Amino acid sequence: MKKALRVLAIGATLLASVDSARAQFPAMPGGREQRPVTIPGTSSDNSPRGNAKLTGTIVDSTTNKPVEFASIALIDVTTKKPIDGTVADEKGKFTLNKLPQGDFQLLISFVGYRNKTVSSVRLDRKGDVDLGMVKLAPDVRTLKEVEVVGQASLVEEKVDRLVYNADKDITAKGGDATDVMRKVPLLSVDLDGNVSLRGSSNVRVLINNKPSTIVASSVADALKQIPADMIKTVEVITSPSAKYDAEGSAGIINIVTKKNTLQGFTLNLDTGVGNRGSNLGLNGNLRTGKMGFSLSGFGRANYNVIGKFDNTQQTFGSNGTTTTQQSADTRNRGIFGQYTLGWDYDISKNSSITASLRYGARNNFANQDNFITRTVSPTDFFPRINARNVETKDLSGTVDANIDYTRTYAKPQQELSVSAQYSRNNRNNDFTADILNNKDFNTIVSRQQNLNNSYNQETTIQGDYQTPIGKNQLIEFGGKGIFRQVESAFQYRLGAGTGAFGDDPTRSDNTLNYDQTIGAGYVSYTLTTKNKYTIKAGTRFEHTAINANYSQNQPGEQGGAAGQDLGIPNYSNLVPSINISKALKGGKTVKLAYNRRLQRPGIQFLNPNVNTSNPTNITQGNPLLAPELTDNFELSSSAYVKSVYLNFSLFARQTNNSITSVRDTVTNSLGQVNNPALTQVIRTTYQNIGKESSYGANVFGNATLFSKWQIGGGVDVFYAYLTNNSSTLIYNATNSGWVVTGRFFTNLTLKNGWGVQGFGFIRGRQIQLQGSQGGFAFYSLGLKKDIKDKRGSFGIAAENFFNHPFTVRSESSSPIFAQNSLTSLYNAGVRVNFSYKFGKLSFDQPQRRRGRSVDNDDVKAGDNDNGGQQQQQQPAQGGTRGRPR
Repeated sequence: MKKALRVLAIGATLLASVDSARAQFPAMPGGREQRPVTIPGTSSDNSPRGNAKLTGTIVDSTTNKPVEFASIALIDVTTKKPIDGTVADEKGKFTLNKLPQGDFQLLISFVGYRNKTVSSVRLDRKGDVDLGMVKLAPDVRTLKEVEVVGQASLVEEKVDRLVYNADKDITAKGGDATDVMRKVPLLSVDLDGNVSLRGSSNVRVLINNKPSTIVASSVADALKQIPADMIKTVEVITSPSAKYDAEGSAGIINIVTKKNTLQGFTLNLDTGVGNRGSNLGLNGNLRTGKMGFSLSGFGRANYNVIGKFDNTQQTFGSNGTTTTQQSADTRNRGIFGQYTLGWDYDISKNSSITASLRYGARNNFANQDNFITRTVSPTDFFPRINARNVETKDLSGTVDANIDYTRTYAKPQQELSVSAQYSRNNRNNDFTADILNNKDFNTIVSRQQNLNNSYNQETTIQGDYQTPIGKNQLIEFGGKGIFRQVESAFQYRLGAGTGAFGDDPTRSDNTLNYDQTIGAGYVSYTLTTKNKYTIKAGTRFEHTAINANYSQNQPGEQGGAAGQDLGIPNYSNLVPSINISKALKGGKTVKLAYNRRLQRPGIQFLNPNVNTSNPTNITQGNPLLAPELTDNFELSSSAYVKSVYLNFSLFARQTNNSITSVRDTVTNSLGQVNNPALTQVIRTTYQNIGKESSYGANVFGNATLFSKWQIGGGVDVFYAYLTNNSSTLIYNATNSGWVVTGRFFTNLTLKNGWGVQGFGFIRGRQIQLQGSQGGFAFYSLGLKKDIKDKRGSFGIAAENFFNHPFTVRSESSSPIFAQNSLTSLYNAGVRVNFSYKFGKLSFDQPQRRRGRSVDNDDVKAGDNDNGGQQQQQQPAQGGTRGRPR
């Protein structure tokens, strides 16, 4: 025991890194750290004890902010040996109980600070001794010596998640969250901005632990609204506990934005301009006493985003093979913005309330110019030519309102929270096609239009309670109610020449109403053992009730027929989870996890609107879809090997009743008024007929050389197997293969505030049920200069500057069709960024406990979907999978 005490004292004074300290005391839910179960000198020790009590709070001498997890050793002044020790909590507070009387010294240490010795600590039987605030002075020399560890904390390990600290990225300034996601271990982002985790796009994305209806409609579009330089961390929750909603088959991604909690007033200006986009951001914060306000706004304009595609497809019918060739030039432009008003108030020392109101807008315009289709069927003497110009307008606005109440108690980690949220997304997703004369490809002979107005509304209320049991256990339980209303109304219109539009007499107007009510309850238990195991197990029960109807109005009708009940049954699910982690010597960690997840279909899968912007590749959702169930297994480890941080994992995932995109052929007019012949075209829709299995590994590492140069990267490899059990031959398919994704980054810190950063990302061929999507790559290089006192900075970044264009090849096939496409992207770009901070900076505010918040992580947001109901921008799979409407 004496040897153990000596080891603790040495560790307290010479502790080498934050991460190793945290690894010794495993994390508890919510990112808080659990103090060690047993500390030498406490009740488990056989040393002589008394009744004295010593308390205090460790703070930074320059900022007065708490120093979390500082090490404290109590030294006997006579023997010069330690008799007790502990570690400060997340508020910097520490307590030593049952101490003997006498004279002692207190030795305090933490990485990046000078060791602090408090002399003449006298303990007797008269009562407790409170040292108050004990200040630690930063040690610049020490910081330089442990800079390797600081860089390694770019990635942090928790019991159920991986945390990527994104706020050091200089190449992403002026970009959006999509640019950051490409650099996060385990994630990949396709050309359209759709995120996948370990090869699965069935993930749930939260923003500051909160959901949003725009994320439910489209993850890709939601990420475009978040400026990259406002992101603090990205949390990849590969094995969600029972506290989280059961949705998200592959896991949950939580984007944490920067929280400015300074006393006084600050105003940040961020702006940038480039050849393909510009941005402007203003963020103001005002805090005085117990109350704080924040107002932020961000806008981004994209322009000059051009490309082209070529597509060849064949359909096999009883009369022979029909061959279709297509080509077009593409143009994209858009304006994105979000505005947030936040408020928080410390009601008392132990309770607080926070509220926020956010509005996000997205206006995206996509054009397909000189869209030429040449079709040859067995009955044609000459090719049929269809020429058109297509414009797609995708306009939406989202309102999110949140209010959260949190109460803490004297017992550490005991907490009650109540949260409520209202979120609504209104969307207009329309396309207009000008049908051109097939001789001069210029004269407009007719016009087609599809109008799709929709909204997605959620109201949520939840309550959560957690309390420790003894010193090494934590129990959590709570409940939630989610009330969703979704409506999608669509109509088809025709026009002659350049004249006004009228009703399409061949098609009815349609409306889908889809109401979903979810009731959920959970219980979770965490145990931290003396030998540094952390076990977190729980279960969640969810009941889902659905009321859906579909109505049709004939052109010109008012009111229309009553909606037809779709008869979708209610369902209940019990989803267990367990996470086990073991902290080893030297900062090593091993984790084993299992969880079951379910995936409800989102509006983009359900929407029955038939989108014919490309008449040879139409898309349609399926409102009768049921949820899918997934079992996840994971074994992972992380370690420091000298100056190198390594994280690696093995995983297996199997999904039954998978919501799978399937393609068949239907008869459709190509829209040529003077040649209205029907032809076989490819239709993409969705069915619950799939089974998906994935088995793979992830490796990520980073290191710092010469205290200035950081390099890192990772590789994700998995084997995908997809099949379905359809008895229909045209749908029956099986496909499998290896998928490889890699990323690399480097960051060099130079003198006088200069810095250079480079990044590269590559994703290989993606395996799909009826084919594959081609691989692609991104890379960027940036240079940044900090202005004096780091009040501002300016920089320049370039991306994909060696590829003009960048090409992607994709293919798909079945017994009744074959399709090949080539997409060319002219996405080389350069941008200049500038940022500046106004206002007085002061950290004298009281430290607040971060409030709980609503997090609805329960809707399947896309199967490599691009914008939910967004109109198809390409005629085939050139850079994207088929998209529902």
